[in-house]
Amino acid sequence: MLFKRKLCLFSLFGGILFVMITIQKNNILSMTLMKTHATSRTVPGPAVNRTWATHSATVPSPDRICECPSCIADMEVSAWFAQHYDPQQQPFLTDRDNNMDPLALKWWLALQQSTDERTIYEVIQKMFQVITPPAMDVQPKQAQCRKCAVVGNSGNLLGSQYGSLIDSHNSVIRMNKATTAGFEVDVGNRTTHHFMYPESAVDIAPGVHLVLLPFKLRDLQWVASALSTGEIKTTYMRVIVVNPAFFKYTHDRWTEHHGRYPSTGMLAIIFALHICDEVSVFGYGADQHGNWHHYWEENKYGGAFRKTGVHHADFETEVIQKLDTVGKIKLHRR
Repeated sequence: MLFKRKLCLFSLFGGILFVMITIQKNNILSMTLMKTHATSRTVPGPAVNRTWATHSATVPSPDRICECPSCIADMEVSAWFAQHYDPQQQPFLTDRDNNMDPLALKWWLALQQSTDERTIYEVIQKMFQVITPPAMDVQPKQAQCRKCAVVGNSGNLLGSQYGSLIDSHNSVIRMNKATTAGFEVDVGNRTTHHFMYPESAVDIAPGVHLVLLPFKLRDLQWVASALSTGEIKTTYMRVIVVNPAFFKYTHDRWTEHHGRYPSTGMLAIIFALHICDEVSVFGYGADQHGNWHHYWEENKYGGAFRKTGVHHADFETEVIQKLDTVGKIKLHRR
C-alpha cells in the first residue's frame, strides 16, 4: 500500500516536471522565431527589387525644365554655374519692359564716353517703330529641346569636317565677318543668327536674324536710321538688338571685369545660354599649331585679334572651358 502511494506521488511529480519542461521549450522556440522574423525584416530585398528602384528613378520627372537630356536652365547641376547664370536676364531689347538698371546703363554709356541718359528710351521707342519687336520666347519649355550651335571664326575649323554637325542644330549662330562659301564642309552653310556691330552690318540672307551689338547710343540711333533709309535692306526685318544691360551682366558675372568689355564671341555664347536648352560651340581658340587666326584668312600667323587690350582672350577661354567641364556647353576641339 505504501509502495503504491509512493508510486503515485512519483508519477504526479514526474507529470508536473514534464509539463514545466514542455512550457519552457515552447517559450524558447517562440523567442527564437520572433528573433528570426525580426532579423528577416532587415535583410535587403532581392537584386531585382534594387534594379527596379534604380530604373524607376530615371523616369522623367513632371517638373523637368525642358525635353533635352540636360537643360542649361537647370541650376542644380553646378554651384559655379548657379553663381554666374541669371535666368531673369533679358538678352535683347523689346518694345516693353526696358527699364534698365541705372548702374548698368551708366556703365554702358561710359564705354564710348556718352552721358546722354535722357534720350535712350526715346531712341528705343523710335527704333521699334522701324523694326518688329522680337517674338522669341527665351523661357525653356518641357515639350521642346532647343539645340544651338555657336560657331566662332577660328582657323581650327579648317579640316574639321564639322559642317553637317553644325547644320543639324535648330539654331546656328555666327558672328562678325564669318563666311560659309567655300568652307561648307568644315563650317556648314546654315545661319539663323548673325552677330555684328551696327556700323559694320551688311545685308544678310532672308530669314537670318541680324543680332546687333550696340556699344553706344548712336548705334541704336543708327539702327533706326539705316533701316529707314534702306542702308540695310532686310526682307523680313528680323533684327535683334542685344540689351545694353546684358553687356554689363556678362561683364560682371562671366568675364568678371577682365578686359574693358566682353568680346563678340563671349557675348554670343552667353546669349545662347539664355535662348537655348543645349549649346554646342565650334571654332573658338587657337588652331592645333597654336595660331590665332580666322579660317578664311591667308595669314594664319596674324592673330592680331587675340590681344587687343579691350578683351581678355585667355580669361574668356578659361570660362568657356569651365562651361564645357560642368556640362553646360559642348566644346568641340581639334
